[in-house]
Amino acid sequence: MNDRPKKSLSIVGCGFVADLYMRSLAKHPDIAVTQVFDHNPARLAAFADHWKLRSAETFDRFLGNLPVGSVVINLTNPDAHFDVTHACLSAGHHVYSEKPLAMQMEHARQLHALAAEKGLMLASAPCSVLGEAAQTLAKAVRDDVCGPVRLVYAELDDGFIPQAPYPDWQSDSGAPWPAEDEFRVGCTLEHAGYYLTWLIGMFGSVRRVVAASAETLPDKSVTGTADFSTATLFFENGVTARLTCSIVASHDHRIRVFGDKGVLQVKQAWDNEASVRFHKRFVLRRRLIEHPIGKRMRLAQTTHPKVERWGAAAMNFALGPAEMLEALSEGRPCRLSSDFALHLNEVTLAIQNAGEDTGAQVMTTRCDPVAPMSWAT
Repeated sequence: MNDRPKKSLSIVGCGFVADLYMRSLAKHPDIAVTQVFDHNPARLAAFADHWKLRSAETFDRFLGNLPVGSVVINLTNPDAHFDVTHACLSAGHHVYSEKPLAMQMEHARQLHALAAEKGLMLASAPCSVLGEAAQTLAKAVRDDVCGPVRLVYAELDDGFIPQAPYPDWQSDSGAPWPAEDEFRVGCTLEHAGYYLTWLIGMFGSVRRVVAASAETLPDKSVTGTADFSTATLFFENGVTARLTCSIVASHDHRIRVFGDKGVLQVKQAWDNEASVRFHKRFVLRRRLIEHPIGKRMRLAQTTHPKVERWGAAAMNFALGPAEMLEALSEGRPCRLSSDFALHLNEVTLAIQNAGEDTGAQVMTTRCDPVAPMSWAT
């Protein structure tokens, strides 16, 4: 029988994504959710009732109920991320924020500085970089499976979303898919991080971004934000990568790492168990060929709890908060550091805001690659 006290965290923001976190947290019986809050009383009541959680009547009461040094997951709307995270850090609490860390880079820098001043952890989603597929790919790169990495292609095309039946999409506790937020914030801020975290986690800081973005669908329900972006990322270690996001092109979530020996490929960014395959390059009858059936790369150790597929994803959203809690209990740095969150925010905004005349930017922030999980060494 395990008598160890549970690690605990609290959640602010009880919308669509909060149910995905609760589905994931159910796979971590050593973590307890102590309380939740949402500014919408009806949404708060529905969420708390569905998951049998204690709710706070106001945000001030929510903060006042927390012991100093608690972990808060910020799942509010993107426009509220800065204010909510700032309030939590000011009250002395560690914060794990949904993406983006902040909608403006100056706000992200303020949060980074405040966390450092108070000696608090500040981390940002997405956390799939800690998942099995990302960790397997990173280990294959470290092990030189494909040889020196020359180029990376990463795709985050989601299909023609404006024609999808998204009004029918609903979470476990009845929250609708936040279409207005998704269209207003844009697919780059919403999705680029899923592969940017993998890339920065493997290769470290991006030195320079050359990007372009455009709104190709001006008749969406919410307009004015790019629904397509493409960026070339020049990493300080010499690797070059191209990342594309859209809600226009056919669904494609591949990442391909091209090296001297062949290609490492993952086809599904949103599946923690997606296979990582190595397609060896060879010459056959004077033709250069990549083997059509790639060799699957596997890790020797048991990895992390898996979450069943729901909708478009099979991701454990709790891996980030769990890593933060483990780092606190073990007295070590969090793999998803505040430097990592800040750099991710800068690179993402550089892509999001790249117009016809502002396509090239030199990055000002730096971060280390993400240390591999213990089961991926």
